[in-house]
Amino acid sequence: MARVNVRSWRETYRGLMADHVLDDPALPAARERFWTAMLSDQRYRANRVALAERDGDVIGIAMAGPAQSSEAQWGTQLYVLYVVAAEHGAGTGAVLLDAVIGPNDSAALWVADPNPRAQAFYRKHGFVADGTMNVEDGVRVIRMVRIPSGRASDSSSPS
Repeated sequence: MARVNVRSWRETYRGLMADHVLDDPALPAARERFWTAMLSDQRYRANRVALAERDGDVIGIAMAGPAQSSEAQWGTQLYVLYVVAAEHGAGTGAVLLDAVIGPNDSAALWVADPNPRAQAFYRKHGFVADGTMNVEDGVRVIRMVRIPSGRASDSSSPS
């Protein structure tokens, strides 16, 4: 999983993220520590993790979990969805997304901007940019949310 994470970052974020970060020889070990924690630490037991394989090789990874804020209008946060570039357009991303977030679940995610391919993918799956922007590790990211119709007004339903 760490290898796919690093490979996907290098394929996707080259030109958006600093080369010294992407080419850091310690990056694979850091991602391995991250995944070890995500898969074994009890603090993350509510997260859902999925991976995709082809011919015995991991080609994609995804992870979602509870929203970061109790005030969020969505119940789930997509933390990770990476597919190696050679598999883009093959449907792997959609399968991974559905494995970690139900098709009718409210959810949010952060996506690099510009990253038109990823943003189009998320729009296709019902996510829209909500106008929130941040800079993480020198990369501009935008928040996209999916709140199925009826969810936002559930609290105002007559009793």
